Amino acid sequence: MQFGIFTVGDVTPDPTTGRTPTEHERIKATVAIARKAEEVGLDVFATGEHHNPPFVPSSPTTLLGYIAAQTERIVLSTSTTLITTNDPVKIAEDYAVLQHLSDGRVDLMMGRGNTGPVYPWFGKDIRQGIPLAIENYALLHQLWREDVVDWSGRFRTPLQSFTATPRPLDGVPPFVWHGSIRSPEIAEQAAYYGDGFFANNIFWPKEHFQKLVNLYRERYAHYGHGTPEQAIVGLGGQVFMRKNSQDAVREFRPYFDNAPVYGHGPSLEEFTAETPLTVGSPQEVIEKTLAFRDTFGDYQRQLFLMDHAGLPLKTVLEQLDLLGEEVVPVLREEFAKGRPAGVPDAPTHATRLAAERARHEQGADPAAERTAQTEQTAQTEQTAQSVEVAK
Repeated sequence: MQFGIFTVGDVTPDPTTGRTPTEHERIKATVAIARKAEEVGLDVFATGEHHNPPFVPSSPTTLLGYIAAQTERIVLSTSTTLITTNDPVKIAEDYAVLQHLSDGRVDLMMGRGNTGPVYPWFGKDIRQGIPLAIENYALLHQLWREDVVDWSGRFRTPLQSFTATPRPLDGVPPFVWHGSIRSPEIAEQAAYYGDGFFANNIFWPKEHFQKLVNLYRERYAHYGHGTPEQAIVGLGGQVFMRKNSQDAVREFRPYFDNAPVYGHGPSLEEFTAETPLTVGSPQEVIEKTLAFRDTFGDYQRQLFLMDHAGLPLKTVLEQLDLLGEEVVPVLREEFAKGRPAGVPDAPTHATRLAAERARHEQGADPAAERTAQTEQTAQTEQTAQSVEVAK
C-alpha cells in the first residue's frame, strides 16, 4: 500500500498573520514539501492542475520534472490531470517525457476539473464534460499503446499515421487513476480499462464515495480484470496534527474557519464528523484512517492533503515529520494485518513491466484488444450522453 500527499497549490492568506505568499514562494514551497515527503519515507507526491487564481500548478509536468531531478525514490503523480481541456496528444507526449526523466516514477490521475470557466478558456464546453473525458482518454490510451495511430472523433481534429513521441518507457505507459467525486460514468470508465479509481473523499460523507467505489469494483470484475477485491482503489484525506489533540484543534481552527473552500460553513467539529478530515493527535489520525478499510475494503493508495488554507511552510514540514515518523509506519503495519493474499499491491512501473512481459508471453492479441476497446468506448460514450440529456 502506498502513502503520500497531494497538493492543490492554493495561494491563500495566512489568517493568523494576514500575509499572502507570492506565487514564487508558493511554487518553491511545493518543491520543498515534495522533497520533505521523500525524506520522511512517503511513497507518493501528487500535484493538482489549475489554470485560475488563486492556484499556481498550471504546468504539472514542469513542476514534477523539476522535483524528479531532486528526488530518487518517491512516485510523482497528479491529483488531477485535466483530461477534458488538455489535448490528449500533448498529455501523451508530456507525461512520456516525464516518465523517462523520472525513470518510471510517474503516474497520473485523470479528472474533469471543477472550475467551470476553464472550459471556454481552452475552447471546450463544460456541458460536454463526460463525453470529452471518455473520448479524450480513449485516444490517450491508444496513443500510448500503438506506434502509429489513425483516429477520428467528435472533439478533435483527426490523426493520420501519427506517432506520439517519445514512446512510453520500456513500452509501458504510466499507470492511470481516474478521479471522481460524483460521476458514476468515470467509475465505469476506470473499471473498463482496468485502471485505478481514486475517490477523493475529502468533502462529502463516506456513504457517497462508498457507492462509487463499490460500483467501480463491481464493473472492474464485470470486465474481467479480476475480482472486485482486486480492483485498484485510492482514497483522499485531510489531516492536521499536534502531539496534543487540543493544541491541534486550537491551532488549525482559524485556518479551517477562513479556508476558501469550506470556511464560513460547517463548524470544524461538524466537518470532521462528516468527512475524513482529522484534526488531532497522530493516534487519532491513525484510528480514523484505519477505519477507511471498513467502508471501502482493502485499497492501494492513501493520499493526504496537508498544505492548504494558508498554512505556512514551516508548519507543513512539521506535519510531514509527524506523518512520516508516527503515523505512516503504524498504518503500514496495521493495514498489512489481515490483508487477503489476492489483493494486489499498488502498481509501480517495475511491477507493470513484469506483468506486461508475462502477458505477451501468454500470447495476448493486441489487435483484438484494440477492437474491443473501440467498441466499448463508443457504447460508453452513448450511455454518458443519454445520462447528460436526462439530467
